[in-house]
Amino acid sequence: METLCQYYQNECKDIKHVWLSAGVDHFHCSLGDKGWGCGYRNFQILFSSLLRNNSYKDCLKDISSVPCIPNIQTQIEDAWKEGFDPQGASHFNSQLQGTKAWIGACEIYSLLTFLRLKCQIIDFHQPTGSSGTHPRLFEWVLNYYSSGKDSNGKVMSTSKPPIYLQHQGHSRTIVGIEERKNKSLCLLIFDPGCPSEEMQKLLKDIDGNNLKLFRRLPGGLKHKQYQIVSVDGMLTEEEKVARRQASQFFTAQKIP
Repeated sequence: METLCQYYQNECKDIKHVWLSAGVDHFHCSLGDKGWGCGYRNFQILFSSLLRNNSYKDCLKDISSVPCIPNIQTQIEDAWKEGFDPQGASHFNSQLQGTKAWIGACEIYSLLTFLRLKCQIIDFHQPTGSSGTHPRLFEWVLNYYSSGKDSNGKVMSTSKPPIYLQHQGHSRTIVGIEERKNKSLCLLIFDPGCPSEEMQKLLKDIDGNNLKLFRRLPGGLKHKQYQIVSVDGMLTEEEKVARRQASQFFTAQKIP
């Protein structure tokens, strides 16, 4: 993220503002999980940011490193055993370990809440713009990153965690958003389908051409439905219990 920050400070004359998430590591799908591991890899990207963020130390004090896929599977099963999302647990027959089952926004939400992290699922269940685009999603992300921060500078390095982004068949991680001088918005996205070596190479020698791999304009997000999971704070034990009870009948916040 420091490399991106430096690049935006010196380049990109058409950018009015850019907001970047807190520091984050990129994780990519390997041969062993190619085709089914993107949900786990995006959880690892998100979790790498939470681990280094002092705001979440109390919740994560017993976790020293980003968990591997088998450990993530175990933790999701533990969340189910505790009573989170019984419908989701039933869908997977309460077992992920040893399987190549895809996970999505509901499993990410259950695991984060199980760890006492305050998170939410937002369901952009239909396009809100012309030609099947989702401008309301872009506006939501802008509001998430820009809230609570002075927006006078060009580059804002925030303390906000990245955002998990799901659509049918794949998931990615939103690590920032650009606001152009012409008022258009552009997401910055890390994709676990991109090998980490390639990511490091791109970020080491970043230019406008390389940045295209991270940028997504509204015309580049035209699936019918998107879901996002965002983290914003910690839960008390009482709040965790209340959310576990609410997950018996899982409903996401729908926009529109």
